[in-house]
Amino acid sequence: MLARREVAVSLRRCCGFREDGGAPVQHAGVLSFSFVSGLPMNQPDRNRRLRIAAVVTEYRRYSHAQHILDRFLWGYGFEGRHHRPEMDLVSMYVDQQPEGELSGERVRQFPQLKAYPSIGEALTLGGDKLAVDGILLIGEHGRYPTNEKGQKLYPRYEFFQKIIEVFRASGRTCPVFNDKHLSWNWDWAQEMVETAKTMGFAFMAGSSLPVTRRIPAIDMPLQAELSEAFCLAPGGIDGYDIHALETAQCMVERRKGGETGVEYIEASQEGEVWSRMERDEWDQGGWDRELLQACLCRSQSLVPSREGFNHVLPTTAEIPAQVKENHGPYCYRYRHRDGLKMTMLLAEGVVNDFTFAARFRGTGKVLSTHFHLPPREVCNFFSPLAYHAEQMFLTGKSPIPIERNLLTTGLTAAGVESLFQGGKRLPTPHLDIVYQPRPQSTFWRT
Repeated sequence: MLARREVAVSLRRCCGFREDGGAPVQHAGVLSFSFVSGLPMNQPDRNRRLRIAAVVTEYRRYSHAQHILDRFLWGYGFEGRHHRPEMDLVSMYVDQQPEGELSGERVRQFPQLKAYPSIGEALTLGGDKLAVDGILLIGEHGRYPTNEKGQKLYPRYEFFQKIIEVFRASGRTCPVFNDKHLSWNWDWAQEMVETAKTMGFAFMAGSSLPVTRRIPAIDMPLQAELSEAFCLAPGGIDGYDIHALETAQCMVERRKGGETGVEYIEASQEGEVWSRMERDEWDQGGWDRELLQACLCRSQSLVPSREGFNHVLPTTAEIPAQVKENHGPYCYRYRHRDGLKMTMLLAEGVVNDFTFAARFRGTGKVLSTHFHLPPREVCNFFSPLAYHAEQMFLTGKSPIPIERNLLTTGLTAAGVESLFQGGKRLPTPHLDIVYQPRPQSTFWRT
């Protein structure tokens, strides 16, 4: 049997969920990808500013493209000063132009910026070779189809493939940032990571939640021994679940031994969630109720279930009535291979923010924190995300392990699949993803 690698995305055991809802397909042998091995990184002229390209689905107000690209154009407040990136956004490809789109306006406002009709032209600046030093791939928002499982089919993988075509034709690469999860399709996500590793370019992906401010400003102690953890969040599947999973993973990956991968996942929704909440133990199909209470008490948006201005902790009987109509609830319960038990609960209306709690093995003590999301008009939780992407472009190394996002991408797809199969417990041999966290914290402390 193939031994575990640091990144156990074993191509000899590539297990993906079938689109027809059937059991995972077991692939025998190594998958065949036409990779160009070890292409050199594009080495920019240090006498000039770096040139960055953007490949996005749409660029309008409140879109992820606006939140990120505007920060590269104007700069942003960061650590008590106005930070201007040491690089220029010089090109972009925008797939869709809805009413109120901003790409034309930004081109007029910034002389160095040009919009191109294809991804290839945006990366080559209209030439025939790669001409940029970094790429922002933002496949979020836009009019794209949704499949029968509730997954919106954003073309992140398709955009990525166009980028790879330019790399191959140019004989060199550059760092790539991918917003949120890699793809709705597990096999594609795995291929993206393998491609980046084989071709040798820095690849960063993920949510803004792991890098935003925390209240209190704490991290999981390295080598902590954990028995169970819990994340409480708003929203729905294949959109907010990835944020909650990233919130949890950035904390639990720091436990003793690092990440070991996930053994199985089971999802539930609506009445089944409330039934599980009444069971106070994992082995009974529920979760540690004290962890849920810790998350509720860390929330800064908890909706009082009774009269009064004080922070009223809702009872398990009161919580169901608070969930917004047609907004779940949704629950993913999954167990890591080292025995850590994890629950993600999406309960829109009970809370409108993200909180996390975990119990230490041995002492029984609970650590909990709130992941701070400022108002929509500010959304400065995108600032540290943009900052880390900048650091990758400058150094050629991602400050955040891509394995984290590969795991959370796989958990998102597996959770949706479990729901699609009526809450069936699904073994996840394909999520045998083993890695060590970066020792230095990457969340916004100041």
